[in-house]
Amino acid sequence: MSSEFILLLPLIIVGVMSVISILVDAINPNSKNSGYYLSIVSIVAVGGFALNNFYLNISGINLDGANLITSNMLSFGGFSAFFDLLFSIGALLIVLNARNYLDTVKTELNEFYNLVLYALAGMMVMAHSNHLLTLFIGIELMSITFYIMAGYFRFASQSVEASLKYFLLGAFSTGFLVYGMAMLYGSTGSMFFPEITVAIVSGSANNAYLMFGAALMIMGLSFKSSAFPFHQWAPDVYSGAPTVVTSFMSTAGKAAALSAFIIIAKTIIPMGFDPTGLESAVNTDKLITAIAAISALTMLVGNITALVQKNVKRMLAYSSVAHAGYMLMGIVANTAAGWSALMFYAVVYTFMQIGAFIIVGLLERDTDKNLEYDDYAGLSKRQPALAAIMALFMFSLAGIPPMAGFFGKYYLFMSVINTGHLWLALIAVVSSIISVVFYIGLIVKMYFTDSEDVEGESLPWNASRMLVFVTSAVVLIIGLNPGGMLSFIKSAL
Repeated sequence: MSSEFILLLPLIIVGVMSVISILVDAINPNSKNSGYYLSIVSIVAVGGFALNNFYLNISGINLDGANLITSNMLSFGGFSAFFDLLFSIGALLIVLNARNYLDTVKTELNEFYNLVLYALAGMMVMAHSNHLLTLFIGIELMSITFYIMAGYFRFASQSVEASLKYFLLGAFSTGFLVYGMAMLYGSTGSMFFPEITVAIVSGSANNAYLMFGAALMIMGLSFKSSAFPFHQWAPDVYSGAPTVVTSFMSTAGKAAALSAFIIIAKTIIPMGFDPTGLESAVNTDKLITAIAAISALTMLVGNITALVQKNVKRMLAYSSVAHAGYMLMGIVANTAAGWSALMFYAVVYTFMQIGAFIIVGLLERDTDKNLEYDDYAGLSKRQPALAAIMALFMFSLAGIPPMAGFFGKYYLFMSVINTGHLWLALIAVVSSIISVVFYIGLIVKMYFTDSEDVEGESLPWNASRMLVFVTSAVVLIIGLNPGGMLSFIKSAL
């Protein structure tokens, strides 16, 4: 078996199984189990081979090969293997939670599980991209899938509206992205990321086209990661889409966009000097300052707007915008420490956010019901276990020690402080303090506000409730041993 085939196995599996799942559904349309179990098997296989590739990379085995199949348009290594593993974990959590959630509202269809596989394929192509074309294909495959998933509840006007808004604004942002790619190609004469970097550091790139293209690329990726001022779609889409879809878009989808952000940042903002000693032709200070400003404004706008929300789903949506700002600090640092801090936070955020949305989905019980803050009043008496775990997630999202979210923010703050961006770290601290108000506000509602419904509704023990305990356990374990996770991530870089 060739080395490249081993590296390609995660992408091959998710691509082939995406098609097979549709064919199986067409052959046996009345079975609700085929898509569910096929997606689980596929995602577990993808995660297993991704983990294998990750350990092959850190063990020093050279698997890059001749790239005969991909023509060097895809990259392989610890970075892409790490994100393959993260995306597969996020997708698995979503699929396991989706069955109970969709069954509650009587809308479970095999198409949902097919869409999860296609979204996963798009995310993985993004993380593996070594060429502007493969990056675009990955982004669009993920985005188009999300447009459909946002409108999965065809009978609900809010879901259809969310899908339409996401599609229209997403198509608009794609224009920025493609135009930026065209400018990069026009400036450097290549669409391969390593060759673009060589053109930049050698001074052969056209500076005007290069800066314009870089700015457009940053704008396009800012939309995909819901960063200010391209975040307007996120609250409406996240609150209108099915809760299980929102948890997928705001975690794995955001991590995929930020993986692309890292790849582009490493390409157009090369660190220091190249081996020949020629300084980069790009004015890196301007680009870094622009990304830092986006990061700061994203944190402030996201948290301040979340402060006045009365709907828990919208609060988590605006909170998701703010967390995109935190993770962008890793791009601002533009160092291995910054990238590893971003990747660490992406892992922690995935478990925190998905866990919180699973609880929201359990309590929702119907579309657009039990989503207000007042609906959580007295939850500690009605559902003491869920209230305690929800409080744990809120503490972690707020960055209160010793939760994993605290260490994620700490690593990000230190990465920008060490690169001379103390002002950005101070804004991040202020933003975190603001976020404590609405995170703790939900806890106060659950524990210190009485509810007329004293007994509450008994919730069955199912996969979703088990996932709540699994995600909370992971957040606690990472919080107790953050160094272990950080070392794991650093080995990918």
